Amino acid sequence: MIWRQKTLGKSVTMKGTGLHTGVEAVMTLEPAPVNTGLVFVVPGPDGEVEIPARVEYAVARDQMNRATSLEKDGARVTTVEHILAALYGMGVTNCRIGLEGGEPPVTDCASGRKYVEMVDEAGVVDQGIPALSYHVKRWRRWREGDIQISVEPADGFLLSFHIDYDDPAIGIQDATFSIQPDVFREEIAPARTFALMKDVAALQEMGLAKGGNPGNALVFDNGKLAGDQVLRFPDECVRHKILDLLGDLALLGMPLQGHVHARCSGHDANVEFVRQLAQSERSLPRIYPPRDPQGWDIGSIMEIMPHRYPFLLVDRIISLVPGESVTGLKNVTINESFFQGHFPGHPVMPAVLIIEAMAQTGGVLLLSSVDDARGKLVYFSGIDGARFRRPVTPGDQLRFELEMVKLRGPMCKMHGTAYVDSVKVAEADLMSTIVDT
Repeated sequence: MIWRQKTLGKSVTMKGTGLHTGVEAVMTLEPAPVNTGLVFVVPGPDGEVEIPARVEYAVARDQMNRATSLEKDGARVTTVEHILAALYGMGVTNCRIGLEGGEPPVTDCASGRKYVEMVDEAGVVDQGIPALSYHVKRWRRWREGDIQISVEPADGFLLSFHIDYDDPAIGIQDATFSIQPDVFREEIAPARTFALMKDVAALQEMGLAKGGNPGNALVFDNGKLAGDQVLRFPDECVRHKILDLLGDLALLGMPLQGHVHARCSGHDANVEFVRQLAQSERSLPRIYPPRDPQGWDIGSIMEIMPHRYPFLLVDRIISLVPGESVTGLKNVTINESFFQGHFPGHPVMPAVLIIEAMAQTGGVLLLSSVDDARGKLVYFSGIDGARFRRPVTPGDQLRFELEMVKLRGPMCKMHGTAYVDSVKVAEADLMSTIVDT
């Protein structure tokens, strides 16, 4: 599974009151370039401070486990988990979060719903570059008393949570979700934060929950909801716990592939678990970091394309504009298996393999148009106007430039041109379609 870097289509702003501080706040979500990550931009003692949403900036044991806070250069932002969950859950990897007031604002409810509406209003833009991701390769666990969080390998990104409260209106709840934008928007984002009535006064004495009220948070009192509140889901509490966990996992700084299981955890435990994962970052599946963070390395190509030796014929993608164009490279060496018979003593790359390599480059463009390329293949359905203008021999570097001519559902037509240096060596119109394996 491969994640692509995404940002917002435009800036959007929201005003409201901080859940814990009760301070008026203004938050603006802004588009950001590739490799920016999620970054808070807040006033500091000496001017504007940028605080990356990374676990190294998380405040340890903060606010009695009621919120996650970040701090850098004398600037601090608290209760970051809901906005981070919304961005993470909607697939946004690059965003500048301008914030005045020290805490993201809440309006109708302390959940992720309004933040998702902000993302939907701005629109999500695919930036055409793979996101460095954390692929879980072995089981890991963090434990403290009855609190436990673990992660195991999985094909996608799944969260499971178990809670057990004495208040019978909450009781024992379990839930598991595969985290995808549609699932997050409908099943997780609307779930509101909650508290027990007996804890509310204590929170307020601690200087917390100043902006909370029965209109924006669930309050349970001896087996029933306070006031005239109505649950949005029978298991709304555990869904909100999943929302919190997702926001805290965003502090890893990259998408995660694996199945996370949490039992009775809160923000402190979540953050400590993320610290453990971050410390093991060297175990990422990349043997080496991409030399060019603006392109696709071979590891990323192999995640989206099913081809393998000796038939994987594209080495790098140096540019990709989703739905429009792609440029890829193939380094031709004497070690290519086909040179053994084509031709002994006079090695020439077969013209049909030049077209195949061109088509594989186009396949990256086509498969990147679907949210999840697992179980997908690209089939040729036609080749028109193929022309070969000069031989390709060992030592050449082929550069393939393809433009999307027509894209309709799973079918497309692309025009491709192959170059060695600035010399055109081949061109063709390629028709392809995506099929399920």
